[in-house]
Amino acid sequence: MKYNIRIATENDFEKLIILFEEFALFEKVPEKMLNTAERMRAEKDFFNCFVAENSENEIVGYAIFFFFYLSWSGKSLYMDDLYVKEKFRGEGIGTDLINNVIFFAKENNCHKLRWQVSNWNEKAINFYKKIGAEIDEDERNCNLIV
Repeated sequence: MKYNIRIATENDFEKLIILFEEFALFEKVPEKMLNTAERMRAEKDFFNCFVAENSENEIVGYAIFFFFYLSWSGKSLYMDDLYVKEKFRGEGIGTDLINNVIFFAKENNCHKLRWQVSNWNEKAINFYKKIGAEIDEDERNCNLIV
């Protein structure tokens, strides 16, 4: 299948919301998906995303990322989500998306790229290990809705 990777635009927000909902369902937490296209438009200055788009202009995957600072490492990039629609997995799209994020991090002089993976998602864990990621078993997520 032919596809291209590009930076997401505001015109993609409605399509991305559908994929965010699909990803939340895949993660078995659909009730946690609270975002809307309207919120995305209001907060677009904080939104960085690569999308994979097929020849029919369908967004089949995405990677969302943002800058943050680590006390031990300095300037870093956090990849919040890497998601590819199920029927398009295994075609290299996830690899191309994460490689674009890695390139972006390097181009912007980041010292580390960080992300999370669900402990039950063996395919993703193996994928990340294959590209050289270290999976930290010691850290736990803390979330506080403000």
